[in-house]
Amino acid sequence: MRLIAVFLGLLAFALQPANAASSPGLLTLEQQLKLLVGSQTSDVGVAALDLTTGETVEINGHTAFPMASTVKVAVAAAYLSQVDHGQRSLYDRISGTSAASLMERMLIHSDNRATDMLIRDLGGPSAIQAWVKFHGLNDFRVDRTIARLLSDKRDLWDYRDSATPLAMVDLLRRLDRGNVLKPESRSYLMDLMGRCETGKNRIRGLLPWGTKVEHKTGTLNGYTSDVGYITLSNGHRVAVAMFARGGTDRPKTIAEAARAIYDGFTKLFTWPTYGTAYSGAARN
Repeated sequence: MRLIAVFLGLLAFALQPANAASSPGLLTLEQQLKLLVGSQTSDVGVAALDLTTGETVEINGHTAFPMASTVKVAVAAAYLSQVDHGQRSLYDRISGTSAASLMERMLIHSDNRATDMLIRDLGGPSAIQAWVKFHGLNDFRVDRTIARLLSDKRDLWDYRDSATPLAMVDLLRRLDRGNVLKPESRSYLMDLMGRCETGKNRIRGLLPWGTKVEHKTGTLNGYTSDVGYITLSNGHRVAVAMFARGGTDRPKTIAEAARAIYDGFTKLFTWPTYGTAYSGAARN
């Protein structure tokens, strides 16, 4: 019966659009997330996708949110795509620094200067947007460098440099299971995201101890986000995107949503659930 359920999930995954609503098997989780989001003072968007079965859940998944530093996943992927095609190398020197060093600083430490050096080397924000468009990603906009984004007058409802939660999850899906990157580049990207040192009180905050997470955070004044992959106790990987603007307790909201997603997806395929130890930390 479980094989039949997985097959039906994969069939649904293949037939549904990338921005489909929550899967029938996850309606209880959807209601739980709605209650969580509805109880917050922040405007929150959440999307999650089981990369094995295609089961999806989303709350405000079609709403555009600022990406802030989560856009760095797309910047890294655009650079690695050119590495895969022999146009660039991780050993290339950019303003005296290797591309590999800039990638590490960008994804592990969220270094904005390193990000903009890579963006300029690729041809500017328009080149990143062209890469996004080439891969058929909708509701995903790259308009400015990080320096320009931070210097402009802040508007958390600005459509520039924004993505919907479903669009971000679609990017994560393509990077993990599509032909966007060659296996070596994909592994390299996942390794860097797995070593992310920011936002340990977000997706990671309430997950069972030892849970594998590969992610990238984003932070602006009045805005908090985290996107990436959670590996469940049953071995399934779930791509997640969580954006929160305005209000208070945004990291806590993301942590609680991530734990609800972990439990909800695990219960869908495995009984009983595993572990109650938490790995919360206070670092942003």
